[in-house]
Amino acid sequence: MQAIIFMDIDGTLVNDNGVIPASATLAIKKARENGHLVFICTGRSKAELFPEILEVGFDGIIGAAGGYIEMDEEVLLHERVKREDVQHLVEFFNKNGIDFYLESNGGLFASKNCKSHIQGIIDALLLDQPDAREEVEKGLQPFHDVLVEAEDLLRDDINKISFLGSDVAIEVIRQEFEKNFHVIPSTVPMFGNNSGELSVPGIHKATAIEKLLQHLKLDKENTYAYGDGLNDIEMLEYVKYGVAMGNAKELVKKSADDITGTPDEDGIYQSFIKYGLI
Repeated sequence: MQAIIFMDIDGTLVNDNGVIPASATLAIKKARENGHLVFICTGRSKAELFPEILEVGFDGIIGAAGGYIEMDEEVLLHERVKREDVQHLVEFFNKNGIDFYLESNGGLFASKNCKSHIQGIIDALLLDQPDAREEVEKGLQPFHDVLVEAEDLLRDDINKISFLGSDVAIEVIRQEFEKNFHVIPSTVPMFGNNSGELSVPGIHKATAIEKLLQHLKLDKENTYAYGDGLNDIEMLEYVKYGVAMGNAKELVKKSADDITGTPDEDGIYQSFIKYGLI
């Protein structure tokens, strides 16, 4: 029976340094050769889907934490943040010294100090783990390099927003924006305490999966999902077989039907074998 597999990226397809283990690439290629469909299902916007990710080979994309769906070069859904809501968050974050970047399909637009903040995080990581330089230069550094500064941040093409850790508690940020955004802690651990993401309310990975299945005229009887972050919970609960990575947060593991290894423990490959996908 043809399976439909939904794959998160950060902490799932890629490891903490942003690199895809060879075993995960092999698993996805073999699964597709066996006739199964594999979709990216990520919080990232299209501008963050770097060539090394897309070159693995997928049947389509769910991006922006469910706000964007693409299959066979056809856009099935594209939700955007209202301009007045972008203005609200830009003013609030700048006033409170919170570094952030706006995510669109055409680029990542960073606040004044965001890019240097992220470079500082990368430099500290390399100082602590010098052996990780090759992976960091392949995975995390390209993300920093693609950030665009000195652009007008009041835009109409924004899918979601990510903000870095600061002295402002995430609960304060949630209270400020909960009427107009879905606010969750960041799915990227290196962004630090009080980091997070803001996305269009009422939209998440499960709503996008449901819409895609309707487009394909398929039910969820043979659906699988893999994830590790809080924005994966709805997805893991919605599909037939929700699998949490070994590095997933405890709340995510409790929401899953099964737990596999971390990316570097070949978690994807081992789970695909377990379920007979390869």
